[in-house]
Amino acid sequence: MLNMDFSKYVVINTAKVPWVNSPMPGVERKPLARENAEHGHATSIVRYMPGANFSSHNHPKGEEIFVLEGIFSDETGDYPAGTYFRNPEGFSHAPFSKAGCVIFVKLYQFQQGDDQRVCIDTNKSLWQPGVGGLQVMPLHQFGTESVALVKWPAGEHFQPHTHFGGEEIYVISGEFIDEHGRYPTGTWLRSPHLSQHDPYVEKETVIFVKVGHL
Repeated sequence: MLNMDFSKYVVINTAKVPWVNSPMPGVERKPLARENAEHGHATSIVRYMPGANFSSHNHPKGEEIFVLEGIFSDETGDYPAGTYFRNPEGFSHAPFSKAGCVIFVKLYQFQQGDDQRVCIDTNKSLWQPGVGGLQVMPLHQFGTESVALVKWPAGEHFQPHTHFGGEEIYVISGEFIDEHGRYPTGTWLRSPHLSQHDPYVEKETVIFVKVGHL
C-alpha cells in the first residue's frame, strides 16, 4: 500500500518521482496513492508513449481523469490537454494515444450512486467569479464531494480555512503556497479531514481541487 492513511498529510512533487512501467508496453506511471498493485483505490500520473494503447477494461467504482499533456483517446473520441472526465462503474473502454499524452488518474473512488458520465473540455468552459480575485470552473458535484479548477491571479491571498472532508490539490500551472511550503507545477497535495491552511500565490496559478471526499 502507498499513502492510504487518509488522516496523514501528503505532498509529492511529481516532477521528482521516477516513471514506473505498467503491465502494458509503452504506458508508464507515477503512483501517488495505491491500495494494491493493479486494482483498488489508486491515484497516479500516467504517461502514454506515442502509439501506446491499453487493453479494454471496465472501472469498478469509477475512473476520474484530467488530461495534462497531449491527446488521450479511446473509442468514444479524442481528448486534448485540459479535458476532464469521469467514467462510472459499468463503463468500459480501450484507451490509447497516437502522439502520446500525460494524464492525472484516480481509480476506484466514486461514491455509491455517483453514476454520471462527465466529459468537459475546460479550454472551452467559462470561468466563474469566486471569492476575492479567484476564478472557479466547477467540474463535478455529488454528495459531499466537489471538484473544480481554481485560477489564482498573481498576488492573491485566500482566507485561512478548514477542510471539512479533506482537500486534494494538483497544481496544473504556477506555484501554490501556504504556511507549510511551496508547491510548484506538478505537485500533488492531500490534506486530511479538518486540516487547515492559509494559502496564497505570487504568480498566476491554476489548481485542480477536490474537497469533501476524505
